[in-house]
Amino acid sequence: MGRVLNVILALTGCVLFAIPFLVVYLSVRLTSDGLAIHWSKRVGRDNKHFMMPKFRTMRLDTPDVATHLMSDPDRYLTPIGGFLRKTSLDELPQLWSVLKGDMAFVGPRPALYNQDDLIALRKECGVDRLTPGITGWAQVHGRDEAPIPKKVEMDRHYLERRSFGMDIKILWLTLFAVLRSKGVAH
Repeated sequence: MGRVLNVILALTGCVLFAIPFLVVYLSVRLTSDGLAIHWSKRVGRDNKHFMMPKFRTMRLDTPDVATHLMSDPDRYLTPIGGFLRKTSLDELPQLWSVLKGDMAFVGPRPALYNQDDLIALRKECGVDRLTPGITGWAQVHGRDEAPIPKKVEMDRHYLERRSFGMDIKILWLTLFAVLRSKGVAH
């Protein structure tokens, strides 16, 4: 999908999800300390860093590492954090990143700035040239369940075969994955 279509979809999403956005924002504020939106330092296209917003699902004392590297990530969840992650409602603020041009709707999920193994493997495969996405081929084929080398293999698959049709297929599969909370580990 091109930039114009990403902007149109993001603006449409902002209108459609305005009320859920407000409800989630207030719910996060009322159930935990701190700001409702967490700005996470991520790796974007060509390994440039950007700040990605998400609704905060983790407590303020959570280490700044990928969830899969924590020994017990569930202990850091806010009272509604698990629900927000399972429903992917925590991702709604990323519409801002799409409007800004840091992200697209479809692409590899943006790595945390300190996920050196993922960043290196993506660079090796040329995946770092892609704009990261809210969803992607790896997201609909494993999400949190897939190990990093497998995710990178799926990211490369997307790089080599990406097309408008594939993006539509990924968006369609994402809808069903979200409705079933498929592949969400924490």
